[in-house]
This record gives sequence, structure tokens and C-alpha cells, in this order.
Amino acid sequence: MDPRHLVVVGGGMVAQRLVEALRDRDAAGSWRVTVLAEEPRRPYDRVALTSYFAGRTPDDLALGDPALWDDPLVTFVRGDAVTAVDRESRSVTAASGRTYTYDHLVLATGSSAWVPPLEGADLEGVFVYRTLDDVAALRGHVTRLAEQRPVRGVVLGGGLLGLEAAGALDALGARATVLQVDTHLMSAQVDLGGGEALRRLINRLGIGVRTQARTTRVLPHRRGGVGRVELADGTRLDADVVVVAAGVRPRDELARTSGLEIGPRGGVVVDDTCRTADPHVSAVGEVACIQGACIGLVAPGYTMAEVTVDRLLGGGAAYPGADTATKLKLAGVDVASFGDAFARTPGALEVVWADPVAGVYKKLVVSDDARTLLGGVLVGDASAYASLRPLVGRELPGDPGAFLLPAGGAGAPDLELPDEATVCSCNNVTAGSIRHAVTDEGCHDLGAVKACTRAGTSCGSCLPLVKKLVTTELAALGVSVSTALCEHFALSRAQLYDAVRVAGLRTFTEVVERFGTHGRGCDLCRPAVASILATTAPAHVLDGERAALQDTNDHVMANLQKDGSYSVVPRMPGGEVTPEGLIAVGEVARDFGLYTKVTGGQRIDMFGARIDQLPLIWRRLVDAGFESGHAYGKSLRTVKSCVGSTWCRFGVQDSAALAVMLELRYRGLRSPHKIKLGVSGCARECAEARGKDVGVIATDKGWNVYVGGNGGFTPRHARLLAEDLDTETLVRTIDRFLLYYVRTADRLQRTAPWIDEVEGGLEGVRAVVVDDALGIGADLDAQMDEHVAQYEDEWRATLEDPDKLRRFASFVNAPDVADPSLAYVPERGQVRPATADERAVLVAGTTLEVRP
Repeated sequence: MDPRHLVVVGGGMVAQRLVEALRDRDAAGSWRVTVLAEEPRRPYDRVALTSYFAGRTPDDLALGDPALWDDPLVTFVRGDAVTAVDRESRSVTAASGRTYTYDHLVLATGSSAWVPPLEGADLEGVFVYRTLDDVAALRGHVTRLAEQRPVRGVVLGGGLLGLEAAGALDALGARATVLQVDTHLMSAQVDLGGGEALRRLINRLGIGVRTQARTTRVLPHRRGGVGRVELADGTRLDADVVVVAAGVRPRDELARTSGLEIGPRGGVVVDDTCRTADPHVSAVGEVACIQGACIGLVAPGYTMAEVTVDRLLGGGAAYPGADTATKLKLAGVDVASFGDAFARTPGALEVVWADPVAGVYKKLVVSDDARTLLGGVLVGDASAYASLRPLVGRELPGDPGAFLLPAGGAGAPDLELPDEATVCSCNNVTAGSIRHAVTDEGCHDLGAVKACTRAGTSCGSCLPLVKKLVTTELAALGVSVSTALCEHFALSRAQLYDAVRVAGLRTFTEVVERFGTHGRGCDLCRPAVASILATTAPAHVLDGERAALQDTNDHVMANLQKDGSYSVVPRMPGGEVTPEGLIAVGEVARDFGLYTKVTGGQRIDMFGARIDQLPLIWRRLVDAGFESGHAYGKSLRTVKSCVGSTWCRFGVQDSAALAVMLELRYRGLRSPHKIKLGVSGCARECAEARGKDVGVIATDKGWNVYVGGNGGFTPRHARLLAEDLDTETLVRTIDRFLLYYVRTADRLQRTAPWIDEVEGGLEGVRAVVVDDALGIGADLDAQMDEHVAQYEDEWRATLEDPDKLRRFASFVNAPDVADPSLAYVPERGQVRPATADERAVLVAGTTLEVRP
């Protein structure tokens, strides 16, 4: 029997979830599905749209596994909007003229940005904030204007989307002002007290706010485009760009023209099974008017998708109601709202705690007996959101006021979530599902639980709670969650680091005798201890028994390549190099037959050196003023830089000088994994700083510092740690960040996953590094000063030590020179032993080129 045909109109987040759920559950292949998308790309994370301004690409925002769209039962048609629905013939027609018949139709057309009837709304420089194309056009326009003059931006709308749009303008270097018609910001989610606290937080970011400000028209500039906006009270504000974020309207035009019932405020009317009056047509997401309302949040849309799939496969699922909890995703601003945030329930009580100086406002709404949680508003500190939101409608295990006190106060009681409590609203995952994954599915770490349940795979705000549930359940099962470094050390790397530092140990033998089991260690603990000792008791990597602890590359201070040869990378701080230096590098590469390549970190990498040639190469480079670039170590690699204000007409700070200073300061700093930095002289971001472990971007007021950007198999963009720092404060902040990472990260853990897993996440890191919450700032400062003072070039130190030089020989029985009868032939810049015929040609003095 041929599968029935499901046609989905719309290619957004909810459509993607529906197709994914259908293919996961329909093992028999009873349905084939065609998705008709208006946009020219596959579904992407619209919730994270603002992160596009932090350097994320459309590919970064793509949802789910790309293999879904290669499924033989799935057809994805992009860039071809449906223009008509014929319910009688059960077919749809697309803009291309193609017609698709269906057995069942799902409308997932979402909503569009609503632009109020404003004079001048069609001027160049007026944008909406809804799709990737919208934000790409906005970024391009602002960037072009910024090349000519400072940019002034106005956002119409102070809701969730409007604040994110203002944050995007701010990230682009524009001066933003938010105009809100209501009495306070985010008036649909937070009360007046929370809105006032939010306004102060937004103002601290340098973004202006005007409430009860209704815009009547947009006025042109004499040079064309936007010039001003005019308010109802006659006030005029200068503006170069206007972003309209005044709300959305359901894309229900197909339903209207096909005769389906429309809700009083728009949207396709559906029942609790997500079906319209036509049993062959369903609607999901923002276009669906369900239980009397259209809901502009992704979590209810996902629930509708799951209900629809269940019904298509013969199930009896029904829509349970909307979870309207929301959380603002704007750097430096923490806001969350959940449940009955406005205390509309009869007899509801409001428990409020506020600290205007700190910009914190917290409110819990409880039943008249103060026992059942009904909702809440959290502004300035939303750390309790993940734990409290699942308890809505349930009895709190203690005094409601205890849950509002700041950290370090009396403390909230421990929360024991019931199995039916929803932990991940985006994917409708309950606490019971997570516990089941741990106890019955054998998922004994966070990654396995995420893969099994999908919890935390969308917005990620529930991850701290998911991790806590996993850990608690493992403990209840008696499963030990080992953090041991290896079989020789029961301590984690962070615990061992502190133990070694406090005990003042200097050798591996001392460390293993004091804190481990007696033995020679293993490939896990020996390099880890070497890395720890490198910062707690600095010495040359080849001194004494430390030489036996190192990985292969550190043993010879060069990178081993797949053919057995080595690459040599001299340091070029900030990418700067003199003409004489370039000549010296070129002559070394020419004389030793090395293949040269300019790296992405602004270095020149020379490939193909034999081990016995390394000291000879180093001598030439050291004499020319170079030193080791540490390309072989788990340490600082590079500090990438643009030319900054010295040369660039857009540069606002001297990024090149700062990059050189930072690289010279952190060179040789050993760490759990490699570290890369970047410094950009303006918001144009030519040094790609937000792809680095530490990224610095110049502003008119100083420097913004971002942390946790990593490449590799799981690329991550760095997140804002602090803004508008002077150079001295910036350096101190980076010092503390790097050493806090060095002290507390696991072995081979890069900064991005470390920030996710360290206590408190990014906010915890900020508290320690910026606010000195642990009181260790002076200790970290002193340790970095000691590192800077004790730095020595490992190449130069090796050249000056005959004992170390003895390690660099091709053959142990020929320590001085390589076997003269063994010839080496260049092959794409690499070297390998020559064959007998090739040796004969070389002896005859003929040039031989060997191609792979």
C-alpha cells in the first residue's frame, strides 16, 4: 500500500518539528510528506535570530539533523510559496505553478510582522525584525551607514522582539532608542514593577527607552531615507534607521481564501486536535487560533505539531493548553515571566522582593493560602526560572519568600519536581521522562539524556535543571558519577590543580605519591599533571622528569605531521612581522626545503623538517629575533588582529598594539586545551574575535570582551562578558578569565564547554572574573604576574642546553648527524626517505621533482 501524502505549507520551526516527529514515530512509513517553504532555506532557529548579529551564520541557526531532508519519504521545496488551497480537490498550488495533491494538509504559515499605518513606513531605512532576510538587510544597511557617520536607531515596540532588535542595533554600534506605547517594557509579560527594573537594565546598556510614546509618522531626510520619527505629543527624534517590532499578525490568507473559519483577531480556528472544520486540514503554530487565541511562542507550536502527528498516526492526543513562559535573550539583561504573572487568579497573592540599586525585581504569584505557585516575574536575576517554572500549579516546599532572596541569603528550599512537571517546554519533556532516560535507558550523562529526550536542545534555558535531575537520579541509583582524572588519581583535574598548588609540589613523583596511587601514571594523567605544574611550578618542558610527561609534540617543541616530519611555527605577535623577519623565514624555508603556509592565526607555518633539523632551524629563527609560537602546546596559540586605528579608516582603537601586548603577556601559558584570542579594532570584526576563546572588540568607549568562542567539530561563538572596559581593566579581566579556566577546567576541555559546565555558567564566570565574588582576584592577578615574569623561550633555552639538544637526533646510534647514505626528497613540501633510484639521481647532481 502506497503511503498517504501529507503536505505542510510553511518551512519554519514548527513545520520542522512536525516532520521530525512524524518520521521518528511512523516506522511503517504510512505517510510521505512534502514541505513547501516560502523562504529560500531550510528551517532555522527564529528564537535565536538576534545571535546573527553576534556572528552566527544561517547554517549555524539551521535546525535539527540535515539528514531529515534526505529521507526518501520527505520532500522539501524551498522558495516556492503556496498561493492557493483547493479543499474540494484536496490540492495546493504554488507560485511556480506546480500543484500538489494531499491526503492531509497542515497549515504552518506562522505570522508576519505587523507594521502600523504610519506615514513614511515605506522609506528606505525602515525595517521589520522577523526573518533572516530581514536581519541581514538591517545589518547591511547599518554597516553601510556606519562607514559614513554614527548611526541613530529607533525601535518601535518595547516587547520581547523590540528589545532584541534594540540589542542588535547596539551590537552593530548604533545608538538605539526604544519607543513603547504602553506604560512599561514587555507589558505583555511583566508587571509595572518589573518593567521599571527592566528599563533601568536596558538604560545601563546604553539603550534609551521612552514609554507611553506612540509614533505617528516617519519623516524623510533631505538626503533621502529615514531622517526622524514624530510622536503623538509632537516630539521628534533624529533617526537613521527604524525597526518596527510592534507585533505580529497570523499568516491566515490561505485559510481565508479557502473558506476556513477565522478567529476574531485572525488565525485559523482549530479544535484541541489542531484540526479545522475540514477534517483533512490542520493548522499549527502561530497561524492557529486554538482555544480562542493565536500564540506567538514556539513551545505551544511544538506541542501542536506533536498532537497533529499523534492524530495522523491514529492516536488520541489533545492540546493541553499553552505554556506562555518567556525569557528574554539579551546580553546583560536577565528577564523571565511564567504562569499567572499578573495575579489574575481570584484570591492570588503577590510576594515581591526588589533591589533597585542592583536592578533586581522578583515576584511570585501564589494562591490565597500562600502554598501553591501560580506564576512569577524575574528581572535582573532569573537564575531560579528553570526550577520554578515547572512548579506552576503545584505546592511550594517552603516559604515563597525564600525563593526570592539573593544568593548568600537564607536560601531557597530544595525543589523535588514531580514526574509530570514539564522541564523543557520547548520540547515538552517532563521530569519523569528525564528520570526514565537515566534509570531505564542507560543515559548516564547530560549529552546522552539530551539525545534521548531532546531536553535542552532548543533554547537551552532548562539545561541547568536537566543536569541537576540527571545527577540527582544517578546518585539515587547508587551510580557514582566519577570525576576522577584517571585510574591513578581519584581527584578531578580541577581538584588536583588546587591540591598541587596548595601543597607546593614540583614533580610528578611528588604529585603521584601525595595524591595518587604509586606508579608511572598513564597517557591521561601524565600530560595533565605536566600542564598543571607548568603554571603552579613553572619550568622548561624538558627539565628533569617533566620531559617524560609531555605529549609527542611537546617532547620536541614542534608539530608531528602524518609523514613523520615536523612543522615549525615561529611566533609573530598579533600577526606583526618585519620585512627582515619575512626574509629570514623565507631563507630558512628555502634552505631546508620546507613547505610554507600562512595560517588562519596570522603565522607562517613551515612543514617538512626532520627531527635532527629542528635545532638548526630554531637557531636561524632565534638569531633573526623569533621565538617559539607554541603551536605544538596546549597553551596560547595566537592573538589574531586587524590593523585597527593605526591604518584602518574605520578603526576606533589600536587593536594591533593591544594584540601584540596580549600575545606577549600570555605566551607560554599552559592550559587544559589550546587557547586563541582575537582583537578587532571596530564592530566590523575583521579579526573574527567572536570565534575565539577570548575576543576583544573596540568601541568608542573602550573594549568589549567576549569569551568561549571555539572552532573544531562543534563551533561556538563567544558570548559577551563585559563592555566598554579601559585597557587596564580589560587586561585584568582576561588575566582572571584565563587563570580561572586553567584552574577549574577538565583535561582537554575547551573554554566553550567549560563555561557551560562550570558552576553558574557564564554568569558564574562573570561573578568570579569581573565581580571577584570568590575573593580570589588578587591571587589570580599575582599568578599571572608571576607567569609573565618567569616566561622564557623554550627554543632558545633548548639551544643553550647540551643535554636537551641530545634529544634531537634521527638515530640513537648516530647522535651527531643523520646517516649520509639516506637521502630525503621533497614531496609537496614534506620529506621522506628516497628510493635507491632517486638516490642515484641525486648523487649525479640532477634535480628531481617527486609528485604525489
